[in-house]
Amino acid sequence: MPTQSKPSKIAGKTNPKSKIQNRKSTTPKSPKAANPKSKIENPKWYTSPERLQKIFVELDALFPKPECALLHENPFQLLVATILSAQCTDERVNKVTPGLFRKWPTPRDYVGLPQDELEKEIHSTGFFRNKAKNIIGAATRIVNEFGGLTPRTMEELLSLPGVARKTANVVLGTAYGIAVGAVVDTHVFRITHRLKLSQAKTPEKVEEDLMRLVPQARWVSFSHQLILFGRKICFARKPLCAECPLATLCDSPDKTI
Repeated sequence: MPTQSKPSKIAGKTNPKSKIQNRKSTTPKSPKAANPKSKIENPKWYTSPERLQKIFVELDALFPKPECALLHENPFQLLVATILSAQCTDERVNKVTPGLFRKWPTPRDYVGLPQDELEKEIHSTGFFRNKAKNIIGAATRIVNEFGGLTPRTMEELLSLPGVARKTANVVLGTAYGIAVGAVVDTHVFRITHRLKLSQAKTPEKVEEDLMRLVPQARWVSFSHQLILFGRKICFARKPLCAECPLATLCDSPDKTI
């Protein structure tokens, strides 16, 4: 039986103990080893002022005057529309609210309103029982505690049933022009992670990261821009990377190019 020859010591590629093979390279390892689409060697670059400014410029060019997509005529209507938008598209909400506000336009109209009557009107938005309960509860508290006026502070808005930070930020930023935080919905959450502006696991922590990175004057507009960007280009599935002006700034594993 022929004997198998031992690997040559000269052939470093075949000898696991070769000094040539084990010698450390002086060239820094590229992130491509972990992510083939990564082009960034310095993780701090992701949140650098230089990169953020480039993102701002491109989003400003795409959406120079971003606005909330929910139809409304006053802060209370925006509050109701935002409550209805949970787990529902803005398009669907906008089909429901015109008829809703024709029937019950003010907070006082909801005080004492039978919940099942409101449920029928908002049924198509999903989770209609809980939403109806929260809308009636919020309207009742607005009338009883705030004189019928939708609150203008985060603390007061958070005291209303069905209102968390996202809803409060929408109302404060859009209806009152008060920037106390950043709206973090599913689009904002997804895009901030793809752009590596945040790696936080909760919307609250993502909001904190955005508030640290983004100038306060941009908190409201930047959130709206990311929401529009997520709806038109950076889809959850099959984002339109070939058409994306941020493609050169992005190395997300979700990229399609």
